[in-house]
Amino acid sequence: MHQLIIRKANLPDGTQHVDIACNDGRISVVAPQIETSAETEIDASHCLVTSPFVDSHFHMDATLTYGRPRVNRSGTLLEGIALWSELKPSIDSADIKRRAHALCRWAIAKGNLAIRSHVDICDPALTAVHSLLEVKKEISPYLDLQLVAFPQDGYFRHPEATRLLDKALDLGVDVVGGIPHFERTQDAGAASVTALCEIAERRGLMADLHCDESDDPHSRHVETLCAETQRLGLEDRVTGSHLTSMHSMDNYYAGKLLSIIEETQLHVIANPLINITLQGRMDSYPKRRGMTRVKEMMERDINVAMGHDCALDPWYAQGSHDMLEVAQMGLHIAQMTGQEDVHKIFAAVTTNAAKILQLQDYGLAPGCYADLVILQASNPAEALRLRPSRLYVIRRGEIIARSQPAVSQVNLFGQTYPVAFRDSEYTPATDVERT
Repeated sequence: MHQLIIRKANLPDGTQHVDIACNDGRISVVAPQIETSAETEIDASHCLVTSPFVDSHFHMDATLTYGRPRVNRSGTLLEGIALWSELKPSIDSADIKRRAHALCRWAIAKGNLAIRSHVDICDPALTAVHSLLEVKKEISPYLDLQLVAFPQDGYFRHPEATRLLDKALDLGVDVVGGIPHFERTQDAGAASVTALCEIAERRGLMADLHCDESDDPHSRHVETLCAETQRLGLEDRVTGSHLTSMHSMDNYYAGKLLSIIEETQLHVIANPLINITLQGRMDSYPKRRGMTRVKEMMERDINVAMGHDCALDPWYAQGSHDMLEVAQMGLHIAQMTGQEDVHKIFAAVTTNAAKILQLQDYGLAPGCYADLVILQASNPAEALRLRPSRLYVIRRGEIIARSQPAVSQVNLFGQTYPVAFRDSEYTPATDVERT
């Protein structure tokens, strides 16, 4: 007898009506029909079963602080940084942990079981670092939390950042972070990239740098990031987050950068909700979208993920930590509405993101952890369209969250019609019929 069997599941790759058996926290069998029974069985007929969603870029230390000390009136990145600098001295460990645990509960309810969070190290007491390391340990049975040592005020610009970043890594922070475009000069920004990549190489760690989060097409620190990745042999360990300046570059130069990114196996994380909100603020019309060149990168098989980045903080007044909302926004900004595109976008908040975090035993094959999400949708396209209920969220074979199916009752012409906005309620045209 198995501990858990999910019956008649649809998988993201298009496989339909398969059973998934789980034992001892891992997937043991995936087959069209498993004859044996289980202690717990879930009927997933017409439902998509996927590996958990992964948020590859977030700021948990700042989350749920919206309006403190006041609202970001300009809506810009720089005002958000200034507000956060004002707020930092007034928050204590209890405040950070309370908000972080609340956000983790939101994440779990949405089926997000892994988060990479940047944590600001520009604080002499490293309050956020100590607090989130505690949260990481406390929440680990339910969610994988990976922390990035992030010098929010600049690795060289802040007088103590070089010492504090090393101390944060000594305490157990997982990844080296940076923000080269916030240094005082281009040269200082490039030098910070070199220094931070050398730290990652020396310590055997991954690196994830906020890079070129700007409307300035001359912000080109990703060049240095790629060069240092190759020089130091850090391929597959380095991520460039945001890269929004590429949206403002001419196609010739952007094409050069795309080739370099592809050559050096740099991972890329776009943050659609925040990129489209913060970027282009100085434009009148036409307004730039701000997100990096996701479609062109994916066409080159560059590994691109998407992060939530912020939720109810000095930079963003919205958010519920729903990675399908992130993916849906990314789909629209990148104009990736084709059938193949939809699957690529779904991967950006699942498998691609898991690769960036180097999550072990992530997936739907036998031997992988039994970390699964059952959605009220039949396939990835429907999931992106509806952002549906997460009917079950499963961690190591145990159900840790569940939701009721969402169905509206519409009364028309003396009859009651159930409406769930599912594909089963219409007959999609074939490609031949469309032409």
